[in-house]
Amino acid sequence: MPNKQVIVLGLESSCDETAAAVVTGEKEILSNVVLSQNDAHAPFGGVVPEIAARAHVTEMDRLVDQAMTEAGVSYSDLSAVAATAGPGLIGGVLVGLMTAKAIASVAGVPLIGVNHLEGHALTARLTDDVAFPYLLLLVSGGHSQVLVVEGVGQYRRLGTTIDDAVGEAFDKTAKMLGLGFPGGPAVEKAAASGNPDRFDFPRPMKGREGCNFSFSGLKTAVRQAREKLGEEAGETDIADLAASFQKAAVESLMDRVAKALDLFVEDHGNGGTLVVAGGVAANQYLKGALERLAHDKGIQLKVPPPRLCTDNGAMIAWAGIERLKAGFTDGLDLMARARWPLDPDAEPAPFAGYKA
Repeated sequence: MPNKQVIVLGLESSCDETAAAVVTGEKEILSNVVLSQNDAHAPFGGVVPEIAARAHVTEMDRLVDQAMTEAGVSYSDLSAVAATAGPGLIGGVLVGLMTAKAIASVAGVPLIGVNHLEGHALTARLTDDVAFPYLLLLVSGGHSQVLVVEGVGQYRRLGTTIDDAVGEAFDKTAKMLGLGFPGGPAVEKAAASGNPDRFDFPRPMKGREGCNFSFSGLKTAVRQAREKLGEEAGETDIADLAASFQKAAVESLMDRVAKALDLFVEDHGNGGTLVVAGGVAANQYLKGALERLAHDKGIQLKVPPPRLCTDNGAMIAWAGIERLKAGFTDGLDLMARARWPLDPDAEPAPFAGYKA
């Protein structure tokens, strides 16, 4: 099909967003439909896997139809179907992958299983045409990693969390402060009116060798400060806690990323690119700090628009296009995976588990 336009349907269901999108090889997003489950999980202050999986089962077919209709394409127009095959909540991953298998089988097109993290990692090539290699800061509710992206399927991890991911720390801080769910945007909103210097929270791992992250101790410090304020805590106190937490978390990230940038420049020289991806990349306070760091290091910063930082089908469709062009397709016997590291050869990180 040398003259046929490459068109890929992408499905995402690894956590609490059900998503479907149609993207072309010319980097046109023809549709990008995302259904959030925030209201369903809000009463619990976090994602409940069984509720998430049931919602995916209920909504996935409808979202696929909507994405195809909005894109104005038929199944016969597709070059492939891509779906997140892991990592993530296994019940949800299975829904998207099984749906993609059915469509691929009936339409007679290739199936492409996408690593959810690779979807985030390659988004900047869809939005900004970033060339390989580049340095990637991947920050989400489940992962905090810094990697060198050398090509499709080629990742070298420089650092990872040794306990909590930064997005997880944001979510748990929001829950402790009574700010609601999802936690990241709630903390950022509260922090906007707070004093970031009121509470002297730790900057975990700052100044240490290597590029690993840690946020468990910071989360504990926030809990202790909140308990000390007691029932008398008012809106100003909560805003100050949120702002002080956010500043500490971001300064910790900056220290780790600065070390990774130095390593990247040693190997690849100046003039490279730092890409930030994952849900936490939508945080504007973090983006501002990264802009200053990139300027100081003489490197470009690329951050996809917020709608493509959070989980979505367009990133999965684009990763599918990248993999299709590289000659990577999968059989219908492809298995869903709860854990799937981008760099399987990286040394295990203590206490990180699937987050590494």
